[in-house]
Amino acid sequence: MNGATVLVADDDHGIRTVLTQALGRAGYDVRTTGNAATLWRWVSDGEGDLVITDVVMPDENGLDLLPRIKKMRPDLRVIVMSAQNTLLTAIKAAERGAFEYLPKPFDLGELVNVVNRALSMKTSEQAPANDVTSERLPIVGRSAAMQDIYRSVARLMNTDLTVMITGESGTGKELVARALHDFGRRRSGPFVAVNMAAIPRELIESELFGHEKGSFTGAMTRVSGRFEQAEGGTLFLDEIGDMPPEAQTRLLRVLQDGRYTSVGGRTPVKANVRIVAATHRDLTQLIKLGLFREDLYYRLNVVPIRIPPLRQRLEDIPELISHFLAQGAAEGLPSKSFESAAIDRLKSYRWPGNVRELENMMKRMVALYNEPVIGVDVVEMELAGANAASVQSRGDNDEPATLSGAIERHLREYFDGHNGLLPPRGLYDRVLRELERPLISLTLVATRGNQVKAAEVLGLNRNTLRKKIKELEIGVMRGPK
Repeated sequence: MNGATVLVADDDHGIRTVLTQALGRAGYDVRTTGNAATLWRWVSDGEGDLVITDVVMPDENGLDLLPRIKKMRPDLRVIVMSAQNTLLTAIKAAERGAFEYLPKPFDLGELVNVVNRALSMKTSEQAPANDVTSERLPIVGRSAAMQDIYRSVARLMNTDLTVMITGESGTGKELVARALHDFGRRRSGPFVAVNMAAIPRELIESELFGHEKGSFTGAMTRVSGRFEQAEGGTLFLDEIGDMPPEAQTRLLRVLQDGRYTSVGGRTPVKANVRIVAATHRDLTQLIKLGLFREDLYYRLNVVPIRIPPLRQRLEDIPELISHFLAQGAAEGLPSKSFESAAIDRLKSYRWPGNVRELENMMKRMVALYNEPVIGVDVVEMELAGANAASVQSRGDNDEPATLSGAIERHLREYFDGHNGLLPPRGLYDRVLRELERPLISLTLVATRGNQVKAAEVLGLNRNTLRKKIKELEIGVMRGPK
């Protein structure tokens, strides 16, 4: 739809200039302004085929302008851009009718693609606004990887699509599940979480679907299951990879038919719940080993969300620290702060326990040390203890702390605990991918997303690096434009 007019509102002259040039090259007519009042006048006069607006402007917040634009011109699509890169910004933009939300700094090619898509798609009814006003921020971070998660949550919260959340232990999978519920259309219903790994295998079916009186020895009364308890809301199935085969079969029937039967019951019950599942395990690997049903995997993995480990978003650590300090103060802990050198030291740690480990360490340091400003010496003591505990928990005290030793420990997981079965084919390529991903991710973090410098550090051709970034689905930190 080249020749269409795009209205741009941003108080940054540089951004207006860059957008004018990029959209002009794409064949669009561009009109720009630095305030919301002019944008509103243009929209009121019927001008423009598409709006791109910043959130923070000198006279009005762009998000507050959105409902008025959608009321006056429902078919006019609006793209919101913002440097306030939080989950709440993405959610407010989606709920107030934005076609897309782009966190700053954004890729110009991506923006032009979004504009093309917005102007070429047929008009469809927008999701009803829920008017989120709460400033709760269950997920913290402004890294590129987290922005992708925020946009996914904003797009999915008002649907009933089944979501599969993957990520290492301690990354915050339940927080994402809660955000999908708390900001979605089912938020007036219950959020019920059940951890498959914490329930004895023989009790999982009863736990999920309930049981009738007399259905088995010891069943003295009728007991409701988690599906019934989550009626009208969200059922979060954590550590789904630990679900035994017989329970997998019953869950598959529910996802296929939308109905379930309690243990010992005869009358099917319609399930009115939204399913969100999570795991830290590789389900495709479990499928190959015959430990997880492939058909159930595809039913659960309708929309995948991967939560990155903390070591892949180290730039979020200062904000996470501030969040946990404020949280601790609200819970009665002393108000404290950290020296910049102490924060830098925390950013250099690997965080095997991810965000949960960082949270626990913050609360421990605030509670146990008297200093109002925590310095690098305190952090060094805590990290030394964390490293020692990590080594002891693995039971590998006698092994050298080398990269090859760490890789060997990891590789043992492929050969141990699978009833004598050898790993499936393709182990060599799979291990290389596991090694390449953190190596490239950390190099990109160190070079602040500069792919030219990263390629030099890695000794790779730049095109080869770009190909690997795409193949490995690595989130790239974008530098300022």
